[in-house]
Amino acid sequence: MSSEPIERRVSYLGDRLRANRCKICGKEYFEVRDYCGKCGRKSYGKMDNIDLFYDKGKLEFCTLIDEPTNKFSKLERYVFGIVSFHNGKIRVPARITDQLLKGNSFDPSKLEGREVTPRFRRRYSVGKNEVVPTISLAFTIADEYYPHQEYKIVQPTKDYELPGIVGYGVYSSRFRIKEEDIERAVPFIDEDSVTAAVEAGKLALIHSGLNSNWIGKVYAGSESNPYAVKPIAAKVAQVLQLGEQDGDLQSVDAIDTEFACKAATSMFKDACALVNYPHSDINYTMVIGTDNSQAAPRGCPGGELDAFVGYGGAAYIFGKKDVIAEIEGWYSCTSDTPDFWRRDGEQYPMHGGRFTGDPAYHKHVRKAANKMMEKSNMKPNDFAYFVPHQPNPSFPVRIAKELGFKEEQFMPAIQMTKFGNTYSGAALIGLAAILDIAKPNDNIIVTSYGSGAGSDAYILRTTNQIIDKRNRQKINVKTLAENPHIEYIDYATYRRLKQGM
Repeated sequence: MSSEPIERRVSYLGDRLRANRCKICGKEYFEVRDYCGKCGRKSYGKMDNIDLFYDKGKLEFCTLIDEPTNKFSKLERYVFGIVSFHNGKIRVPARITDQLLKGNSFDPSKLEGREVTPRFRRRYSVGKNEVVPTISLAFTIADEYYPHQEYKIVQPTKDYELPGIVGYGVYSSRFRIKEEDIERAVPFIDEDSVTAAVEAGKLALIHSGLNSNWIGKVYAGSESNPYAVKPIAAKVAQVLQLGEQDGDLQSVDAIDTEFACKAATSMFKDACALVNYPHSDINYTMVIGTDNSQAAPRGCPGGELDAFVGYGGAAYIFGKKDVIAEIEGWYSCTSDTPDFWRRDGEQYPMHGGRFTGDPAYHKHVRKAANKMMEKSNMKPNDFAYFVPHQPNPSFPVRIAKELGFKEEQFMPAIQMTKFGNTYSGAALIGLAAILDIAKPNDNIIVTSYGSGAGSDAYILRTTNQIIDKRNRQKINVKTLAENPHIEYIDYATYRRLKQGM
């Protein structure tokens, strides 16, 4: 078992890629220190903190680790090398991730000299009783599936009467399994719901232009947390530096939520209420829906779910300044309908067969959407888009047509055929796909669903700023879904990667 103090220090430094620079001579160090080895004691108190988390590095050289041992054996083969930052002032050990290496054709010259971007991933394999080790010393090629994006802080200028979405980000893997007309995203072996949450949150901060220190609360909704007891939100808060930093603490409230696939949308109203509360000192909140959707292998009890599960997440930032979509109303409904469940200690979920349809999904989505429109005195033709929860290809289409929406209103939101059912991220990724294309003053209705069971419905109205902020995005839903660097895998590889490190 690894040492907890060592693990904590490695995590604190490596998750964020913290470094120091001497104010006297400019020498940089990939470590936190209070003096410069070149300038000596005169440099005490004269070391600046620098951050490589959003930087772009260069892979100077690399090699193939063909027979990894011990904690890296699940990777089978991987590329390891040296990445430099700031024109070689800092050099760090690096694992190049998202590479499925086959045969004996590895050519390091195809990677060396290329720019790379830090990725937040699991570091190596551990036992079930150990803390999952993470780090950002894993890198992907900066001009491929995950292009590098610069993080520029922009001071907000415009106040809005209603709270709403200030920025958002979507994250999913480049690995896919394709069967019939459905593609599903598959996590690489070093990914899980936590890594997707961090990466989605990172993209939301870039899109919003907000200083991460301004975020006062973060909600992380998931049903695939790698821990039964330990929050995802705490890791997200530390890695993204949400709230003011005080030593190794973040001045932010962080909490996990769970209600099957609506664990995140349930928090939209709470996030809005918090930033709208007149006596609150919280101006911005972040809501993340993230899941490494689970299903038993085919042929096992519950294995029928395996045809639809996916991987990914989305993060939304709420506030009242520079809003791109105001939240104009919401409605929720709940009932004790056990259509889908996973008992404590069980690895895979089960579902109630035919009871997952009409008594569960359709009843709740129908009720929430109709009630929301009734409360707002609106009808389907008043909306530009309808975003339903999407557990499979047929349910969202059936309910959208039943409610009176036309294909041009709901089909742009149906993303499960490209990413699979991402559970807590499903409706959120659908909403992101709509925000990627929406015009100012478009009305949007979102209706999520969570097994167990309940639905949340929201009405949003976009603003003129949705166009301005769109220019900050290199990564959107379309670029993730229609990317030339997507890699398709077979079923055996899919099951191996889903097991993780």
